[in-house]
Amino acid sequence: MTTYRANVRQQPLRHCRQRPIHQDLEDNLMGAMDELINSEVIAQLGASLHAVSASQELTQLKLSASGLAGMRLRDRVNVVRDALAADLPEDFTATRRLIHEALNDPQLTGWMIWPVSELITTRALASGTSEDFDAAMDTLALLTGRLTCEFAIRDLIIARPERALDHANEWTDHHDEHVRRLATEGTRAFLPWAKRVPWLVAHPRATRSILDGSYQDPAEYVRRSVANHLNDLSRVDPDALLQTATAWAGKADHNTAWILRHGLRTLTKQGNSQALSLLGFSGENLSITVPELAHHRIEWHGLVEFTAHVTNHGRSEANVAIDYNIGFQRANGTLGTKTFKLATRKIEPGGTVTLRKSHSFRPITTRRYYPGVHTVTVQANGLKSEQADFILSGEPEGLA
Repeated sequence: MTTYRANVRQQPLRHCRQRPIHQDLEDNLMGAMDELINSEVIAQLGASLHAVSASQELTQLKLSASGLAGMRLRDRVNVVRDALAADLPEDFTATRRLIHEALNDPQLTGWMIWPVSELITTRALASGTSEDFDAAMDTLALLTGRLTCEFAIRDLIIARPERALDHANEWTDHHDEHVRRLATEGTRAFLPWAKRVPWLVAHPRATRSILDGSYQDPAEYVRRSVANHLNDLSRVDPDALLQTATAWAGKADHNTAWILRHGLRTLTKQGNSQALSLLGFSGENLSITVPELAHHRIEWHGLVEFTAHVTNHGRSEANVAIDYNIGFQRANGTLGTKTFKLATRKIEPGGTVTLRKSHSFRPITTRRYYPGVHTVTVQANGLKSEQADFILSGEPEGLA
């Protein structure tokens, strides 16, 4: 059972860590994932609930299984949640008690938990009392061990952000790593797949105590969430991110360096000097040549190959983070740039390093390629070279 839980908890998150999924890619990314809530899952959910409340006919839940064809996963969650709302008692306490009793069944786990967690949130907010709000938060903490409740918690944060964050702060000391991760992941400003919480965007420093209580967590699962939460701050309050990172660097353990590298990744790609310094990069008197392209025209599914030289004109050794940027042609004729890691190099005073790289345009599920002019630049500690242009020729073949 433990292995199963780990798989179902992490699978959706792999597809959404970096950025929101573009609509024209979503069918391919979701595909089989839409089927994770299906008639068998609904039947098991019904069996678990019926076992503790035989008087509940669960008519709408049974009917919901026949109407899922063609629906996305998020829409299926809503359909099953609404069916449960129609079948189960309107009273929050009665519904919560029934769910708690049903959790004695180990088969009540995995994807069926998502609509259950959404129902708990809906019922608590409809009640409107502080007692039911707190009880809902406690129930999500209980459920999240079966499947993450990071999405269901968002409506509770929207309704009463400070009260919700009080609970999240308490969770940072919880014995269950899944609950501790719920504290850091559910309160992210830009949690992928999840509903936006405007209050979190407007108050980016409100979660500082949660992060401070979690960055040395013994579980990598939690620490990775902390790093992603930290990186979210680069979009709304880079100063808060840098203040937090600086404080952690002064109280580091053996995992802190990784968290800072991951949490500062956006600022380092932007060449933020303080972020680079925190990660040990140095050298401001650098120069970069225009990338030398092996070919200025590449065929569909081919490689763009380039060489660039970085020189340290300073009087001391430079520790340099080197990245490259591809300007991808969009359907509307504009370019969208993405940064990729290239290398880390130490360069002696007056020294030069040569970098060679090839970037594949082979088919992948996360990007649609379009023919036309593309660009490549190289950057060292945020300093960018002039761009080199190349042409991707051929015709689009769906997702590539």
